[in-house]
Amino acid sequence: MLKLDEIQKRLLLEVADLHTMPEGAYNLRSNGASVDRSTTANIDIISKEDGSGIDIRIKPGTKNESVHIPVIMSESGLKETVYNDFYVGDDCDVTIVAGCGISNCGTGDSEHDGIHRFFVGKNSRVRYAEKHYGEGDGRGKRILNPVTEVYQQEGSYMEMEMVQIKGVDSTVRTTKAELAEGATLIVHERLMTHGSQTAVSTYEVALNGERSSTDVISRSVAKDDSVQTFEAAILGNAPCSGHAECDAIIMDRARVIAVPKLDAANVDAALIHEAAIGKIAGDQLVKLMSLGLTEQEAEEQIISGFLR
Repeated sequence: MLKLDEIQKRLLLEVADLHTMPEGAYNLRSNGASVDRSTTANIDIISKEDGSGIDIRIKPGTKNESVHIPVIMSESGLKETVYNDFYVGDDCDVTIVAGCGISNCGTGDSEHDGIHRFFVGKNSRVRYAEKHYGEGDGRGKRILNPVTEVYQQEGSYMEMEMVQIKGVDSTVRTTKAELAEGATLIVHERLMTHGSQTAVSTYEVALNGERSSTDVISRSVAKDDSVQTFEAAILGNAPCSGHAECDAIIMDRARVIAVPKLDAANVDAALIHEAAIGKIAGDQLVKLMSLGLTEQEAEEQIISGFLR
């Protein structure tokens, strides 16, 4: 078992809720290299020949198994791009946990760009969690630019939890998906920015098959001078249903931009977009402060509940 230092342990806990490496299949990447790996009879992890990432192959019929692929970076000035491809066989039911944590106490920018592609087989169910976290008191920035591509076959179901709550100075999050007949994609994004941080979230879901559906929901909080942009495009190319929602709390001098795009190319495509951006309601603050909380404590309680 790989021995982790205290920084690595803290980052691993933040991005994957792990105190140590889990049972089952996993691949740990640290400071630009794969440093620990485990496979199972049903889940294989193979390094790409050019060293640019890994292939994760899940056998058809695999049930109640998980794979963890966390990335942690503690070297200032390190920049990398990693390509990870997931091949999920038919009739599977699996959980995939990813995420990247950066600790930067130096002067150079640290950046991780992870490109993940998911090929989800017929009638399979996938739960995917991706969490980003940054820390460190150095002048160097913590930059994360994830790209996620999803290709779902007939009758498949994928649920994605995309979380970034603390410490990332700049991020461009790009997600594209193509759904076949009867496939479903659910996305829950939770995001908070502060200081002068910037965050761009772009989703494009093509509903190509009859009875395909998607629900893309973003909850975000923008503080201080931070700027957030949320773009959601749903393409209805068949009889289908799609829903996108942006719900944001804006504070201080922050800025939030919501850009909807609905493209119905079929008369039976039912597409909906909702967006709400506003400050914390004064009556909520007053109610919590009447219970003995300070204004700051009341704000923290409201934000915590909103992003839960």
